[in-house]
Amino acid sequence: MTVFNVGSINVDHLYQVDHFVRPGETMGSSSYQQLLGGKGANQSVALAKAGAKVKHVGAICHSDTHIIEQLQSYGVNTEWVAKVEETTGHAIIQLTGEAENAIILHAGANHTLTSRQIKSVLDNLQQGDWVLLQNETNLVAEALQAAQAAGAKVAFNPAPMDVELTRKVLPYLDLLIVNEVEAMDLAQVDTIEAAADKLPKDYPDIAVMMTLGKEGVRYFSAQEDIQVPAFVVSAKDTTAAGDTFIGFCLAELSQGTPMQQAMTKACAASAICVTRMGAAPSIPTMNEVNDFIAQHN
Repeated sequence: MTVFNVGSINVDHLYQVDHFVRPGETMGSSSYQQLLGGKGANQSVALAKAGAKVKHVGAICHSDTHIIEQLQSYGVNTEWVAKVEETTGHAIIQLTGEAENAIILHAGANHTLTSRQIKSVLDNLQQGDWVLLQNETNLVAEALQAAQAAGAKVAFNPAPMDVELTRKVLPYLDLLIVNEVEAMDLAQVDTIEAAADKLPKDYPDIAVMMTLGKEGVRYFSAQEDIQVPAFVVSAKDTTAAGDTFIGFCLAELSQGTPMQQAMTKACAASAICVTRMGAAPSIPTMNEVNDFIAQHN
């Protein structure tokens, strides 16, 4: 089984700060790193490190060949990454000592995907393959609809959240992956329980994976409701925690792992991730995840 991840690729500019910069304030940072990031790239790296066969579909500036090399070094197939004139997408990230972050995104090449590129990818689908998308590229609705029509299993992580777009594409999904705030916004309710009750009634044909931060994760559909607790760790940087969870969970599901076991492994991977700095570089290997679970049993 292959996961085709239609997603962003960013260069992250990470600044360690005492507090988020305020209007009119000029502030120095205690450290700076330039790292591979973007929700799409992070999820592809997590998928690859979890042992999945993953092909990334995206775009970067033609001069940034080192990004291709870095993705390949993690085990990500990059044959569907286009090289364009537009600058590679990037993020400016402020990170405090309490592991809180504030992020400014510039889409750049991430918004240069073409319908022809999407079609070429979907022409290569095999039975049982997954197509995964986030909301940091263009052509999201078109790609999701085409993926469903092509017979793929379709997963969508609609971050940054666009409620109108997400409701529009729900008929094309098998799995919706959201955090608790996004779930409540989508359901137009103000509690997690109300969201877990309403979404399966409104959309009975899809399953929802709702990440709950320190409380773990909850998976629910019209047929089942499963919750897995988070592992307790001391967090340094939460930037790629959700992406790590998604990559590991989908990798396990693509290999036929039962849902609860897949969620537990993904929670362990996310827990390791937040103890490290950066996005893609903080994502653990499957061996590290297995060792972590063994130590916490």
